[in-house]
Order: sequence, then C-alpha cells, then structure tokens
Amino acid sequence: MQAEIITIGDEILIGQIVDSNSAFISKELNKIGVSVYQITSVQDERDHILEALKIAGDRSSVVIITGGLGPTKDDITKHTLCHFFNDELIQDDGVLEYIEELFKKYISTPISDLNRKQALVPSKATVLHNAHGTAPGLWMKKGDTAFISLPGVPFEMRNLVKNEVLPKVIQEYKRPHIFHKTIMTYGLGESAIAGKIEEWENNLPQFIKLAYLPNLGRVRLRLSAKGTDKEQIVAAVESEVKKLYPLIGDIIYGEEEEESIEYQIAKLLTEKKMTLGTAESFTGGKIAQQLTSMPGASSYFKGSVVSYATETKIKLLNVPEDLIKKHSVVSEEVAVIMAINAKNILNTDFSIATTGNAGPTKGDSNAEVGTIFIAISTPQHTFAQKFTMGNHRERIVQKSLNKAFELLLKEILNF
Repeated sequence: MQAEIITIGDEILIGQIVDSNSAFISKELNKIGVSVYQITSVQDERDHILEALKIAGDRSSVVIITGGLGPTKDDITKHTLCHFFNDELIQDDGVLEYIEELFKKYISTPISDLNRKQALVPSKATVLHNAHGTAPGLWMKKGDTAFISLPGVPFEMRNLVKNEVLPKVIQEYKRPHIFHKTIMTYGLGESAIAGKIEEWENNLPQFIKLAYLPNLGRVRLRLSAKGTDKEQIVAAVESEVKKLYPLIGDIIYGEEEEESIEYQIAKLLTEKKMTLGTAESFTGGKIAQQLTSMPGASSYFKGSVVSYATETKIKLLNVPEDLIKKHSVVSEEVAVIMAINAKNILNTDFSIATTGNAGPTKGDSNAEVGTIFIAISTPQHTFAQKFTMGNHRERIVQKSLNKAFELLLKEILNF
C-alpha cells in the first residue's frame, strides 16, 4: 500500500522552517505497513496545490496534506480542497462549539470571526478532532484514495496522526507487513563494510532490502522486508542478521529499532544504577545536550563542565597549569585529568572528557586542526585516545560526539 505526503507553505520552500512533519508521518505510516512513495512541498498557491493533489491521488491510496488550515487569507487549503472535490464550505457546529470552549477556558483574547471560520469545513469531509488546536483535520475520499488534510503545527499534527488518522487507515485499508532491523556499526566506513559483506548482501532474499546509512563515524545497516506473513518476514530478517555477525561482529555495537546509541547508554546506566558526567571543551556541551534530550536523564546524568577556555579548565576542572604548559591543552594528559576531575567533582561512576582543535585556527594549542582527544573514566580505570577528524569544524565535532558515545558504550557494557 502506497501513500504520499504534500506539505503546503512558502516558509518550507524558502528554508525558513525545516519540514519535520513529513519525517514523523512517514515513520508512523511505515509502522502500520504503509510505504511513502513521495514527499512534495508546494507553495501557498491554488493551482500548484491542485496539481500536486491530482498527481498524488492518481498513484497512491492515501494522500496526507499538512499546512494551510489557519484562519488567515494565506491559508487556502480548505478552499482548494472544495475546488478539487467540487464541494463547498459549511459550518460544523461541533467544531464551532469546541473552538468557543477553547477560547473560554484557555485563551485570554476574545474570540473573533476569523477564529470562528475555523469551523467551516468541506461538506463532504469527515472531521477529525484536533484536541490541541482550533483547525480540525479533514478526511475526504475520491474513488479509493483518501485525502487527509492536517494542520501544519507539529504537536497538533502528531496527535491527529496517532489518534485519528492511523486508526482510520487501519480500519479502511488492508496493508502488508513491513519489518525493519537496523544494525549499528562504528569505526569502519561504508565502502569498507560493503567489501566485507558483499557476498552476504548478494545472497539476500529478494524481499529483503539492505540500506547503508552512514553518519560521520557510524554506519547503520538497515534490513527491510515487506510481505503478507509477518512471522515469515521477521524470521527471514533475523536469520540474515545471524549470518552477518561473523562477518563484521567486531564493529557491531547493537541493534536498533528506534533506539539511538544515546538511548542505549541511558538504558544501561539506568539498569545498572550508575551515573555519568562530562567535561567538554571543543564539543561545547553537545554531548550533554544529546544525553539530556531524553526524558528521565536526571536519573543517570549528573551534569557537565563546559570548559571551553584554557583558564576554565584550570579554575573549574583543576587541571594543573604546568601540565598544560608541558603537554599542551590538546593532549592525552589533559584529557585524562579532565575526565578524572569531572568524575570526582560531579561524583559519578563514568565521565567523558573532550579536548581538541576543531578549527579554523589553532587556538591555545599547536595541535593541527582536527586533532582531538577523548577520555573515558570508569570505576576501574581512565584512558584517552587520540583521533584525527579532518578539517571541517562541524564534521570534527559530530564525528567526535559519535566516537565518544561509541567508547563510552563499550566501557559500560563491561560492567
């Protein structure tokens, strides 16, 4: 079964916002066996929207539209849908009552006629209740194709997808099963991995597809299978994964369904009742940011010292000044003492420390741009490793984050 997504809004086309809605919708549809064939972004212009609707409707069973449902003149989606379906807008009394109740309870400004216009919907549409906003979702059919219009506000759209759209798609359409299994690898590039597993890849069953998903020091290998028999496709994928381990088991650090390496670290630390802290220099707190982006991080993550300047390393992390003078601020010795002192200051079981030169200039060290040190301190020992990460600042930082998590996960797994 095939779906398409159409996002409406000039703000997407001029790069003012990033289209995160399509990624969310695609992921949710895939979970219930619906494959997204194409994602299209169009401007707030009637003919452009009509053309996109026709093309998508001719080849897909479900077309999901986001955006353009607001009360202002530039929000033209409902009017365009009326033209597409030869329909007209009528007032939905249930929606109007809900909007008025929202304003009464939660909004200090008086309700206006513009707000009340949100209750105007195409007469042929089934209204989808928007529990978090005034613009209802709309479900319309042309032949066997469902056209589903949703507000572009992300938290409103997500709630509608989960609670209104997906249950209705499941009810109305027969769908195949789609199963994904992702193997996470670290420390070897995409082409090198491909060389090691070439024969295995060539012998995969036709209904199993392999995708390489590289990301600066990490490569995820995603196996995808589609079929009518769920147990059969799951068993086939698991069988192929078992054959893969003897080939590249030394670089595999887990299997991911929807779990990042940060999630695995969080899960392990929580299960083991152990804690973590960081001391970051050139990474500027980004390790801490990724760890704290997950709910419940306070149970295992105790804090971070972002010691970007050399004097901060001396004053807050108690790195001896003579050690810096002797070995340079970008050195194994400084990284090790940063990790040890961070662990002591924050009173944690583990710590990560980073020091390096991300460029474009050399700063307080003569180390070449791209030279970085990552230190890990555990309950038993502390070590640091040197890496050369190239000469692009963002690439250096991101590769270093990935490597830091890789090293840490490896150590946590030993406890």
